[in-house]
Amino acid sequence: MSTMDAAGPLNDHLCAAEPAAWPLLSELGRRAVFPPGIPQQAAEARGKRINATIGQVTDGHGRPLVPEELERALAGLSVGERDRAFLYSPIAGADELRRLWRERQERQSGGVASRASLPLVTVGLTHGLSLVADLFVEGGRAVAAAAPFWGNYRQTFELRRGGRLLTGAAYRAGRFNPRAIVEALAEEPAEAPAVGLLNFPSNPGGYSPTAEERRELIASLVEVADQRPLLAVCDDAYAGLVYEPGVPERSLFWDLLDLHPRLVAVKVDGATKEFSFFGGRVGFLTFPFAPDSGAAAALESKVKCLLRATVGSPVAASQAVLTQALQSGRVEGQMAPVRDRLAARYRVLVEALAAVDRAHLQPLPFNSGCFALIELAAGLDAEAVRRRLLERFDTGVIAIPPRHLRIAFCSVDRDTLPELVRRIELAVAELARTAP
Repeated sequence: MSTMDAAGPLNDHLCAAEPAAWPLLSELGRRAVFPPGIPQQAAEARGKRINATIGQVTDGHGRPLVPEELERALAGLSVGERDRAFLYSPIAGADELRRLWRERQERQSGGVASRASLPLVTVGLTHGLSLVADLFVEGGRAVAAAAPFWGNYRQTFELRRGGRLLTGAAYRAGRFNPRAIVEALAEEPAEAPAVGLLNFPSNPGGYSPTAEERRELIASLVEVADQRPLLAVCDDAYAGLVYEPGVPERSLFWDLLDLHPRLVAVKVDGATKEFSFFGGRVGFLTFPFAPDSGAAAALESKVKCLLRATVGSPVAASQAVLTQALQSGRVEGQMAPVRDRLAARYRVLVEALAAVDRAHLQPLPFNSGCFALIELAAGLDAEAVRRRLLERFDTGVIAIPPRHLRIAFCSVDRDTLPELVRRIELAVAELARTAP
């Protein structure tokens, strides 16, 4: 049976349950269906007294046989979690971890998370975005983003899947622009499906919309959905890192649930920044359909198909570590000092940037996340400034051509930040004197 034939009943369920999702799917997304192969057969045999389905080395009773050095490395885990760390993860992720992350989402969402699917585990947030691209983007589809944007969006949505990355300005006259997605899609034909990338707190800008800007942004997405099917991708990589009172921390995803019949939101989040677990590579992908709906089941099958075809299954060891941390009930409180340290760096950087000479560089507003963005005056080149900082000032920043510099204050000591700003000013001044 061909994959399209196998996917037929699944697609029928999805189209009937959530007709807005169907026109947004790519050809690959339509063909994808979790196959009745080894993983499914192994899942059906789970718990049987004799189970000869999975090719992993155990003691014959379900426990792993592992070298002592590896076992000692994970000695802090409970026996059950340690065992699971050395065995294959379920394709969609460990059941207990998915449940714990859903409970966390329920607290963060104000009690509406039950209206969304059970999160699927991904190998980091980039993998989650890549799965979204596989499902919903193919040759020529419009993918709208506020510019400057995270550079890897181009590889994920344009290079890999052939989408067209269209941009609107993230800032206008030094202020956040809530209509960037509308502006990016302004020239697109009506009714042509599109994808909008929503990253708050943002990378590279370090910005989260205020309550009023958030209302304007949501209204602009409804405006887009009036014209075309829209997939709103909520990239929540830096969730929770907000440093100004009154700036909403709640993911935009929860406000987009059931907002418009042609607006489908997806949420990509994870432990990378939310728990400073950068090497763990544990992300989550959530769809806006109730767990018991045909649409959620169809999309889970499609994601499991793509997971199986690429990484096989998510990493079990890091899932075990995160599961035990969430079960402890202490990890959220233990992150508070980390957020406090970032907030202290943020305040120092705000003060240092407030004092710069605006003749050649303009700090853009930031209030959250890990980054701050500087816009250079016309005639100055960001790459030239970056190289000058490396060669003459022993300093590294990220250049976003043609005229933006990104400061990652998350990786700079608080007391060093004023000196960093001073060196940027000096490098810019030197180049400004020789600019045409």
